[in-house]
Amino acid sequence: MQQVWDKLDDLETKLSFQELTIEELNQEVIKLNDLVATQQRQMMLMISKLQAIEPSNMATASEETPPPHY
Repeated sequence: MQQVWDKLDDLETKLSFQELTIEELNQEVIKLNDLVATQQRQMMLMISKLQAIEPSNMATASEETPPPHY
């Protein structure tokens, strides 16, 4: 009977550590999501500023001359 109690104690201990680890990982995921959201906003701001500074140098498909092998 003592063996069953020892196994139960072991399982409870493992469960406690797993719950702690899951909570720590969850907090890290939340931080990373916030970081990604911030970086996405910064990237969109940079893109809009770059587009406002200089129009695209790329020619549209209708303006582009076909390559010589056509």
